[in-house]
Amino acid sequence: LMSGVKNNVGRGINVALVNGKTGEPLDTKYFDMWGGDVAPFIEFLKSIQDGTIVLMGTYDDGATKLNEEARKLIAELGSTSITNLGFRDNWVFCGGKGIKTKSPFEQHIKNNKDTNKYEGWPEVVEMEGCIPQKQD
Repeated sequence: LMSGVKNNVGRGINVALVNGKTGEPLDTKYFDMWGGDVAPFIEFLKSIQDGTIVLMGTYDDGATKLNEEARKLIAELGSTSITNLGFRDNWVFCGGKGIKTKSPFEQHIKNNKDTNKYEGWPEVVEMEGCIPQKQD
C-alpha cells in the first residue's frame, strides 16, 4: 500500500485506508506532525467513512503537532496508545471507522534515551495479523 518506492510516505503519520468489505485500497496520505499543521489531518480523519480499515504508522516524529481533537479521533478508530504517543515514539496501528471495541492491532515503543536501541531512536516496531472483513 505504501512505500518509499511508491513515493507515498513521509515524515509524521502515514495513513492507508482500505475498504473493510472488499479489501480494496482507498487512499494513502501522510501528515507532517513536526513541521506541518494538524488541521488537514483532523479534516482527513473526520472524512473517513464507516466500515473503512485505517492503518497508521509513524516515521520520524508523529506526535509534536497532535492535539486533543486529533488524538480523540484516532482513539475512536480503536487506538489505546494514541493518548501516550510522544516525540519520536515508534507506533503502528490498525483500526476501523465505526469500531465498537479497542483494536488488538497496535504496537508502541516510547522514545527514551536510556533504552533506545539506536542513537536517538527507539527499536523498530513490526506487526502482522489477519483483519476480519466487515459483515453487513
